[in-house]
Amino acid sequence: MNQAPTLLRRPLGLVDYQETWHAQQRFTAERGAETPDELWLLQHPPVYTLGLAGKPEHLLQASADIPLVKIDRGGQITYHGPGQAVVYLLINLARRQLKVREQVRLMEQAMLDVLAGYGIQAERREGAPGVYVRDAKIGALGLKISRGCSYHGLSLNVSLDLAPFRRINPCGYEGLRSTSMAEEGAETNVDEVLDKLASRLSELLERDYPVAP
Repeated sequence: MNQAPTLLRRPLGLVDYQETWHAQQRFTAERGAETPDELWLLQHPPVYTLGLAGKPEHLLQASADIPLVKIDRGGQITYHGPGQAVVYLLINLARRQLKVREQVRLMEQAMLDVLAGYGIQAERREGAPGVYVRDAKIGALGLKISRGCSYHGLSLNVSLDLAPFRRINPCGYEGLRSTSMAEEGAETNVDEVLDKLASRLSELLERDYPVAP
């Protein structure tokens, strides 16, 4: 039987956005056929990120305290800050025989399952990747695929200050409200949520890996 590729967890703590982004690019460019896949678990200082197709006008109010970084993932504008659980998925999709759409669904499912464990009923929205609680977004995602491998990943709002979201059209949607696990009544912390996300992502990735006789 085929053995699923190794999946390593790398807890990084609170780390600079641009440095971590460039580290993902280097990892992906230098990885070989046998390089283990990794999940990077972290938080970022306050930062807005604008995807490849992002429109600058979705930043409604610039902030001297929050930089805007134009990056290479898909999607529009989003916000990262302390109190948000971020998981970057450095995955060899070709080796796992995963399509991009399948990985997106898998990432959404991991967030849905973790939220359900705290009694938060969330859902997907067709045509709008991410995870929602009623009329508000609680989890976002974005990927870059290079050489058959992914980087970037997902962010789940745990207990962060939501005010910076009100200065943007989150993910390009005018008037979209943002919420967090704390706003929805969950008592937890980022490290605990990161651990649960990593465990669920590992389960889903290993379950979906095709095992031949």
